[in-house]
Amino acid sequence: MCELLGMSANVPTDICFSFSGLMQRGGRTGPHCDGWGVVFYEGRGVRCFHDPAPCHSSAIARLIESYPIKSENVICHIRQANVGRVSLANTHPFTRELWGQYWSFAHNGQLEGFVARSGPFQAVGDTDSEALFCDLLNRLRSQFSQMPAQATLVQAITSACADYARLGVCNLLLSNGNWLFTLCTSKLAWITRRAPFGAAQLSDLELVVDFGEHTTANDIVSVIATEPLTSNEQWTLYQPGEWRLWQGGETLARGYLSDFRK
Repeated sequence: MCELLGMSANVPTDICFSFSGLMQRGGRTGPHCDGWGVVFYEGRGVRCFHDPAPCHSSAIARLIESYPIKSENVICHIRQANVGRVSLANTHPFTRELWGQYWSFAHNGQLEGFVARSGPFQAVGDTDSEALFCDLLNRLRSQFSQMPAQATLVQAITSACADYARLGVCNLLLSNGNWLFTLCTSKLAWITRRAPFGAAQLSDLELVVDFGEHTTANDIVSVIATEPLTSNEQWTLYQPGEWRLWQGGETLARGYLSDFRK
């Protein structure tokens, strides 16, 4: 199964440390060698990097690992192909424009019998993940002619996710640049770092960073990943069916899909 990585921060922050750990799982310490991608939001714009090569040996990944791109919302994905061939078109995250905003999406899991509805958003590749993303945007566009209030939008997203989750495993990250929506139906974990900051040790690489040397007392950074990325910190596991809406490194809202326990 693929692995996800997301970040929400209250100040522009690079993800070099976490990405260094994740990329090891893209062919060295893990089997996720069928491509990778990352999206960084910068204001209303996005920087997107994709490569169908294994992340661990990708020259583009080494650039991301060493070049500190600053962002408040990041989505990253390393792929272990199940549906769809290994190709650039099938690498996550997928990005589309809706209501004058760039929306980005990454997913892991498989949906049995999923059929996307028709609409203006259509998949370019042949993964069920991209088809699911387009289906979600088509649902939202058909319900709202313009961006609704946040609570209304979240209700519409979670209602759609409940339908998807009935078909199988549906762990996902979704962002429009203002916030990061996360859903877990099987496996996802998170950690929030804030003052006083300490040192963190990656689980997949001999690398330690003392965040106290790179942050201010006001910084808040939350990292969401399929599997915890560090060995000396306390990560919190999502519960099955749990969703969280992140903004500025904090949880704005959380809940459970209707078919899961509360």
